[in-house]
Amino acid sequence: MINTKYFLKGFFCIKSANSPAIALFASFVAIGALFKNIGLNIQESIFSTFLTYALPGSLIMAESLIVGASLLNIFLAVWLVNARLYPMTVSLFPLLTHKSQPKLKYYLACHFIAVSAWLIMKENYKSVERRYRLDYWIGVGAANLTVAVSATAFGFFISDYLNKDMMVGLAMVNPIYFICVMVVAMKTIQMSLAVILGAVFGVMFYFISPEWSILFGGFTAGTLAFYIGELNGN
Repeated sequence: MINTKYFLKGFFCIKSANSPAIALFASFVAIGALFKNIGLNIQESIFSTFLTYALPGSLIMAESLIVGASLLNIFLAVWLVNARLYPMTVSLFPLLTHKSQPKLKYYLACHFIAVSAWLIMKENYKSVERRYRLDYWIGVGAANLTVAVSATAFGFFISDYLNKDMMVGLAMVNPIYFICVMVVAMKTIQMSLAVILGAVFGVMFYFISPEWSILFGGFTAGTLAFYIGELNGN
């Protein structure tokens, strides 16, 4: 069973001042409009967001459908782009585990892993008693997923009023929000270097391989930031 009190406490975190709700809503409005433009109906659009959830995965799926990729290729592409969520899972779930929680709840809770929900949980988990953290997390994730699904439906219905530039602009709101949050979170050498070097190496690798620049830039920056932080005891 899910503790209602802590579930609702997590759910209503979406109303906080630093909530990703507005940025998340804006980006998924663009996703909903894109889904309609590529030929999906409203049920398929909502179901896609409900299952895929994370924004990059939805974009990859839509782009793959546009170019006529096979179902296997789409699955592999979405799976690979969402593999970036694995480190978040590894860092978060040890903070949520408690012997009183059944294992089945952890499988449910994994679906809510996304940068937006992860940031909220990492900021607030210490204020929640450990045995209820999983219920709190499910509330946080459910709130973010509700925003994403609602925005997808809204974007689907207003797609005729959005041109290409407006859709691109809306889709970029969420990444900009994450950049701002990461800048605010630059409280350690490792975090600061990861953000700064990520911006530098991302641009550098773009001139070498535009398709792989984000992956190579992020991996190089993160690795250097980690080891420099370890050497400095931070």
